Amino acid sequence: MKQVLFASILVAAFAGTAFAQTQPAPAAKPQAKSTKPVKVKDAPAKGKRQAVEEATPTEDYDPSDKLSEAEIAIAKTVHTGEIKCELGDKVTIKPMKREGYFFVTRGVNRFVMHPVESRTGAIRLEDAARGALWLQLANKSMLMNQKEGKRLADECQSPEQVNYAKNMKAVNLLEPEKK
Repeated sequence: MKQVLFASILVAAFAGTAFAQTQPAPAAKPQAKSTKPVKVKDAPAKGKRQAVEEATPTEDYDPSDKLSEAEIAIAKTVHTGEIKCELGDKVTIKPMKREGYFFVTRGVNRFVMHPVESRTGAIRLEDAARGALWLQLANKSMLMNQKEGKRLADECQSPEQVNYAKNMKAVNLLEPEKK
């Protein structure tokens, strides 16, 4: 008797959940159509927009915050200009008036970066406020968003990096070294 009661309760519970899952959602009310025309503002010319973006400070930084001599030396080795990346993307790096700081842009992403010493010898620029990182190696560079944990641009190469990559010697680790 207890088994039959338990089984009927179990079947009723499963039937209730199945019914709850199969019920159609109530139909949404159709929205009234607007007869007013939508005004679209003209976008400013690319040159003007870029000038405004570059003139607009992207973060408040402490003017008393000074870079070390090592960080200024790193800043002098950063490749600047428009750097082409994979998939037709590009990153633009421009030195700012403040020594050692760079304005880095990629599409709508804008960062104010400064060099940070690294143990590996790679050139590292960071925007700690936005969590962005520009990593420059001898043969390529990449722009990463550390907060989101993703690469924004990869396989970026300045002309110097393209030349270095062409001259790189392939090494086969499986074969013994020839002397």
